[in-house]
Amino acid sequence: MNRKLLVLSLALVLARTVTGCGSPAAPEPPSLNLPVPVANLSAARTGNTVHLAWTMPRRTTDRVALRHPVTTQVCRATENAACTGLATLNLAPGAAGAYADTLPPDLAQGVDRLLRYEVFLRNHAGKSAGPSNPAYSAAGSSPAAVTGLTAQLRPDGVLLSWTPVSDSGRAVVLRIERVQLTVPAAAETRRSALAPSLPPAAQTLAVHTKDGVDPGHAIDASALFNQRYRYTLERVANLALGGQSVELQGLPSEPIPVLTKDIFPPAVPQGLVAVADSVAGAIDLSWMPDSDPDLASYHLYRRDLQASLPARIASVGVETSFRDSGVDAGHTYAYSVSAVDQIGNESKRSPEVKETLPR
Repeated sequence: MNRKLLVLSLALVLARTVTGCGSPAAPEPPSLNLPVPVANLSAARTGNTVHLAWTMPRRTTDRVALRHPVTTQVCRATENAACTGLATLNLAPGAAGAYADTLPPDLAQGVDRLLRYEVFLRNHAGKSAGPSNPAYSAAGSSPAAVTGLTAQLRPDGVLLSWTPVSDSGRAVVLRIERVQLTVPAAAETRRSALAPSLPPAAQTLAVHTKDGVDPGHAIDASALFNQRYRYTLERVANLALGGQSVELQGLPSEPIPVLTKDIFPPAVPQGLVAVADSVAGAIDLSWMPDSDPDLASYHLYRRDLQASLPARIASVGVETSFRDSGVDAGHTYAYSVSAVDQIGNESKRSPEVKETLPR
């Protein structure tokens, strides 16, 4: 009896050892080591080259960190055709991927057609978790390159001119890329009425053609005075193909630098009036305020009719009145006023007005 109890006790202990919390777990399946598919593939065509860009993943679909370069395949499809391989790259995890696809002659010319690009990431066994997001571009003739770009500084902005080219079959936009090469200083920056605030250092301006007619010129009214800029101009066609909106960009112009040195004086002051005050022995002057945004002061000129040349008698701030006490009774004087900006540019003098101080 004791022997039977001993055997039963050993059997219970063995059963608890096998089935208890200390039993080994079921083995996990091995990782397939499939890189996560690219999710931010983009495509931009300039001339006859489509530039692709994306970011490589850092982990696999099993959330395991990638430690070695990943085999990357780039493919291209025309409209609804199958995506055919273009290149195979080895890129590090987390790296910035890039590829430039120079289109063959049959895709660089002719009618507009939709192009689709995809990227496949493969593991060491050649397996992939699927394609990237599709990125779209277009086949066909690119817009003409911009030639003959020039710039001329005017009081209302920078006048850009180029050789016009018409493209009646497309909606072409002329895109102006402007980069500011200097940091504007508040004391040296003249702001026009069209640009009362500081624009960003890099700015893109668009000039739309009307009925396919290229105007050949445009004014950048947002440019600041006393700065250095660099301008580049390119033609861009916006196409709707296969339910996708794509952009076809022509080759850009040669960049041109522009120094917007302020050489333009303020407007000539208007409405000058002179009134004699015989009791005070003076002549009071007043005029309409000048609207120039960087007005600094006014210069007043007086000419005794018995003399031949006017002489500057005062320089006031932005006030629009002045009392001339340095006059003699019985004399007639001719007055004029000019406006001066913060750079020191002085306008022409206003028309003279005459006044006599009575005896």
